[in-house]
Amino acid sequence: MASQLSAKIFDFLKLIEKNNNRDWFNENKNLFLEAQSDFQDFVEELIAEMGKFDENILKLDAKKSLLRIYRDTRFSKDKTPYKTYFGASLGMGKMNSKSGFYLHVESGKSFLGSGIYLPDAPILKEIRKEISLFKDDFIKTIEDKDFKKYYGELDPEHKLKNVPQGFEKEDPMAEFLKMKSFIGVHHITNKDLMDKNAVKNVSKIFEAAKPLNDFLDTPILNTQN
Repeated sequence: MASQLSAKIFDFLKLIEKNNNRDWFNENKNLFLEAQSDFQDFVEELIAEMGKFDENILKLDAKKSLLRIYRDTRFSKDKTPYKTYFGASLGMGKMNSKSGFYLHVESGKSFLGSGIYLPDAPILKEIRKEISLFKDDFIKTIEDKDFKKYYGELDPEHKLKNVPQGFEKEDPMAEFLKMKSFIGVHHITNKDLMDKNAVKNVSKIFEAAKPLNDFLDTPILNTQN
């Protein structure tokens, strides 16, 4: 188990960024496997720590939570075959069908994400309804002092210009109803992730978004029951 990320993870990521081709990767696959193993160990310990505030996280398999290193280049102009980061999706359902947590490790560009990212239209509509009906409860989650401390505010990426159909333009929550994702982002340094208390610190940051995730999941769970 690992309570912090090892330097070899960042060493590998720097190398793959400079040598993003199949020949180099195949010749140095052992470096990838070692780095991936260390990352998986970190995720396993993180899952155990997060289980203290969210018992559902304990059901996760660390190995299955890891993102593949291989890029999908079918619809991209960038044909480099490998990602230059390690990622782990923790609790987010298949095809972003529920809220959860995301750990992104990339040298100099690491971040933690909490919430729900680009859910399908039916789920998004239910979340918007919940926000419109229970605005005070929603505001409470994103104005919480710990959420503000670590995430600031929700990421406005993918935000619509107009209030979506089915909702009043004058709705007090109009600006939030325009959102297609409800994500808090916390940027974190290599040094922070290699700190001996990294697992506990990362878990604490994720915990600050638990009330938001619970709010976002309420309408999703209601539609499933």
